Amino acid sequence: MRLVIISAFCALLVFVLPLTADSAEVSGRSSTQLLWYNDIVDASRQADVAEYLRFSVTGIDQWNNISLTGYGRLLWDIKGNDAGEDIENRLYFLYADYRNFLNVSDLRIGRQFVNFSAGSALMDGIEADINDVGPVGLVVMGGRNVIFGEDRVLTSHSYSVGFSAYLTGKSMNYFDVSYLRTYDHGDIARDIIGSSYKQYMFELFKLYANVRYDLTAEVLNEILGGIKYFPTTDMMLTAEHYQSYPTFDSTSIYSVFAVDKFKENIFRADYTAAEWIDISLSYSEESFGEGGDARLYEAGLKLRPSVQAAIGMFHDKRWGYPGDLDGYRIYAEYSNSGKWKAASGIDYDVYNRDDMTGEESARRYWASGRYTFARNMSGSFRVQDSVDINYKKDMQGRLTFDVDF
Repeated sequence: MRLVIISAFCALLVFVLPLTADSAEVSGRSSTQLLWYNDIVDASRQADVAEYLRFSVTGIDQWNNISLTGYGRLLWDIKGNDAGEDIENRLYFLYADYRNFLNVSDLRIGRQFVNFSAGSALMDGIEADINDVGPVGLVVMGGRNVIFGEDRVLTSHSYSVGFSAYLTGKSMNYFDVSYLRTYDHGDIARDIIGSSYKQYMFELFKLYANVRYDLTAEVLNEILGGIKYFPTTDMMLTAEHYQSYPTFDSTSIYSVFAVDKFKENIFRADYTAAEWIDISLSYSEESFGEGGDARLYEAGLKLRPSVQAAIGMFHDKRWGYPGDLDGYRIYAEYSNSGKWKAASGIDYDVYNRDDMTGEESARRYWASGRYTFARNMSGSFRVQDSVDINYKKDMQGRLTFDVDF
């Protein structure tokens, strides 16, 4: 299957005639990063150097129908348990787009992320969006799944196929029905049908919903429904219901374990009281099954004393299963006409995991900044220190140098 995908990718490039390489445009970003942290197992100091590269090539053909997109990472462990070993590489995306193929569809060939209402997959494969069939569009896809392990791709034996049918030409509403099937060593691992809906009404309401049904387990494993109300341009009210019933690949040992359904109801209000102040309030109820219930409320306040400065203060409180939590978060940020930006903050939580333990606390102190050297060149940093039951000091951070081209 991998050879088929590579051959199709190459064939797409070969048959793009006539090519106009002189007019091709290349854009993207190079991000070089230094990261330091503590190992999660033995708390030893670790340090990595990483290079992220994202690029896009357009204007390949005279009709501007062909484009290439890629995104990947190189990582070298310079301090830690594996220091000095081979450089790790990870290719996240590499695909070619052919718009208006045969005047009926848009093609995408290569490593890509596909997201349907029935599910999603990162795959080496083909996706075709057939959009010239009246009021209904059709997307079909298929390929080899890509799941990254610690040092290699793990899923040479896993494949996904699927389709999505959706309404076209409707700017204020959306509706689709989709299907996704996953194979593992030739056996059906997942068989999901899903649907997604979104509609705006009277410029005051937004309705949205998503549902997934597992054909293998014969159960609704996800339901989402909500409404957003905009009484004024400064206020948004949200009411949402979500429930999920975890299902696993039918080829996995976990598929035989009993699980409970999770439910959540959320009510939220966001209000811009003035040009310099935002207020948010939310309340949610959670149910974990077998009498495990919890409640949570959150309150937030964001102040903008000037165009360059902002201060945020948030509080959340949770009580019920599987424990209580009382948390606070405050941060401040300041920018200087786009040339540089700095921010810092503190997170503080007091929690009780269950009735058998006492109260514990966790704190996090962080600071970040970005400086723009030129229109296409900038540097940034973020450092943070966490103090909790596991660490008296957990310093970690990141230095980044970005170049846009």
